[in-house]
Amino acid sequence: MEQADYKQLNGIALAYIGDAAYEVFIRQHLLASGLGKPNRLHHLATHYVSAKAQASLIDLMKEDDFLTEEEWEYFKRGRNAKSYTHAKNTSPLTYRMSTGFEAMMGYLQLSGQHDRLAEVSAWCIKQVEEGRTKHEK
Repeated sequence: MEQADYKQLNGIALAYIGDAAYEVFIRQHLLASGLGKPNRLHHLATHYVSAKAQASLIDLMKEDDFLTEEEWEYFKRGRNAKSYTHAKNTSPLTYRMSTGFEAMMGYLQLSGQHDRLAEVSAWCIKQVEEGRTKHEK
């Protein structure tokens, strides 16, 4: 499969793939937990993937000094990108923070850092399950 050059992509494009990459980890985690009803799966997934949860995870990553300098650069690329869509049910700042989160995940995916992507995703899952994040209903 042909790979996009992550260095040339804007923050929104990185967020596009990062959203999908992170969502796969969350769905696999929920299925591995023995859940099987789609409505329940979707409801639980929002605790991990909502804009508010992702923005909260970014705050925790900063607090815990969890990301590398390069990962922060890609977060900022996504956060600062001009988006032509607007936030649904959340503030513009929260939406921008979650776009940055997804862009950073997209960078990990497209740069082939699959072990790091898995590590970051597992860390995020742990934070949500320990109740360290805020999430939208």
